[in-house]
Amino acid sequence: MPFEEPNIPRSPPVVVLVGPTASGKSAAALALARQFGGEIVSIDSALVYRDMNIGTAKPTAAERAEVPHHLIDLIAPTESYSVARFASDCRAAIDSVHARGHLPLLVGGTMMYANVLVHGMSDLPPTDAVVRAQVQARCAAEGIAALHAELARVDPVTAARLPATDTQRIERALEVWLLTGKPLSSLQGQRRSVLADLDLFIIRWLPQTRAWLHLRCEERLNTMFAQGFVAEVESLRSHYPLHPDLPAMRCVGYRQVLDVLEQRSPREQMFDRALFATRQLAKRQLTWLRSFPGVEVACDAPDALVKAQALLQSWLHRSGMAGQA
Repeated sequence: MPFEEPNIPRSPPVVVLVGPTASGKSAAALALARQFGGEIVSIDSALVYRDMNIGTAKPTAAERAEVPHHLIDLIAPTESYSVARFASDCRAAIDSVHARGHLPLLVGGTMMYANVLVHGMSDLPPTDAVVRAQVQARCAAEGIAALHAELARVDPVTAARLPATDTQRIERALEVWLLTGKPLSSLQGQRRSVLADLDLFIIRWLPQTRAWLHLRCEERLNTMFAQGFVAEVESLRSHYPLHPDLPAMRCVGYRQVLDVLEQRSPREQMFDRALFATRQLAKRQLTWLRSFPGVEVACDAPDALVKAQALLQSWLHRSGMAGQA
């Protein structure tokens, strides 16, 4: 009598495509979504901001009409978007894609977001508006050096890890201490998985040569400036009370253009400073991605997309999920 494999329920499939900035991962994701009936879930922290389109290389209206995209245009540039909120929103988007019988394709290069999805996140308290305002008021009155010194007293591990000028993270660490009475470093060891019940297939979209990526960064930045990047930042300034410490203005390119518009740096240095920031971001992403799990695809190879399609097709077949995508 032939052996019959038991009908074991499969975990819902999720594809994660991670790669550095300007590597062409968005175009690859669109092609994969078309082939496998997918919907794209952004894991890019810059795409959550409304009205920031050119400098974030946001998908066009035509692309979003052809393939549904999620976690884009969620908040104003003056608002903050926490990793915890991302994890919750991402899971809700994945569940909604599965409910429609489609394949979620998680695409981006934000390291914190990808790390939370794969390795889980610390069970930290959500931001408390009152406590956050108190900490920020102290920072304004006493200076970030004083807050860093206090953090060194209550949480020396976190204080040693953070630069004394990292205002956002120092304030958050003190906020956690005030809310829980526990150091951030102790809570970060208690990780909970965000997608533990799902079947993940991770593609690391990496170039074989850094020179190729450097050229891509320069080409994309040239395109952005030609499309009206400076005018976009000028429009943002007219609609929102922007300042350099906003998380949105830490997006590469935006800070450099804003500095010129507010006369903190000369216009003739704007492109070079933006390019330097873009390449530094790519360097950090590459370093982090080298140790990230998943199969590697050489994105600068002529057959990169073909290889990614074949790998995904094979994984879906082996997992018994070919019919779900």
